[in-house]
Amino acid sequence: MYATQDLMAEHQGILRMLSILEEVAARLEAGQSVPAQRLDAMVEFLQVFVDRCHHGKEEDVLFPAMEAAGIQRQGGPIGAMLMEHTAGRAHVRALVDSAAGAARGERAARDTFAEQARAYAALLRSHIDKEDHVLYPLAERILPAERQEALAEEYERIERDVIGPGRHEAFHHLLDELEAQYLGKGATGAPRSD
Repeated sequence: MYATQDLMAEHQGILRMLSILEEVAARLEAGQSVPAQRLDAMVEFLQVFVDRCHHGKEEDVLFPAMEAAGIQRQGGPIGAMLMEHTAGRAHVRALVDSAAGAARGERAARDTFAEQARAYAALLRSHIDKEDHVLYPLAERILPAERQEALAEEYERIERDVIGPGRHEAFHHLLDELEAQYLGKGATGAPRSD
C-alpha cells in the first residue's frame, strides 16, 4: 500500500469525527447536555488519532521524504500544511480547556466548545481537501513506489510504538459508537432504519 493511501484512509475516519463534532456543537448550542466522558473521548481522538498518529506520520515521515525529493518546506504545500496543523492544535487546546465546563452545562464553556469544534471542523475539512487533491498527488508523483512502500512500513512503526497496539481499531470502534449516538448511524456508517 502506498503511504498516501494509508493517510487518505485515515482522512475518512477524521471526517466522520468532524461530523460528530459538528452535531455535538449544535446540541451544546441548543442547551442539550453531552456527557463529559463523550467530550473527553472526542478530544482524545483529536489529540491521539488525528495529531499524534495522522499528523505524526506526515510530519515525521512523509514531509521529510518529500523534502528529500526536492519539495521546499517554506513557501510550499508542506509549510502550509504545517501551519494548519499548528492552527488545529490551538483549536484542540481550546476544546480541552472547555470540555469539562461544557459537560457541566456552563453556558460560556458550551459556547466555546461549540465555536472551537466548528472552527476546527472547517479547518480540517479544507486541510484534508488540499492534502487529498494537491499534496498527496504531488507525493505520489515524486516518490517512487518502493519509497512509498517504505514510508507505509514506517507508519506501521508509529502505530505500534507511538500510538500503541490496538488503539487505531479502538478509535474506529469509538467512531461507530459516537455515530450511532449522535448521528443515528449504524456500525457501517449507514443511517439506521429503526
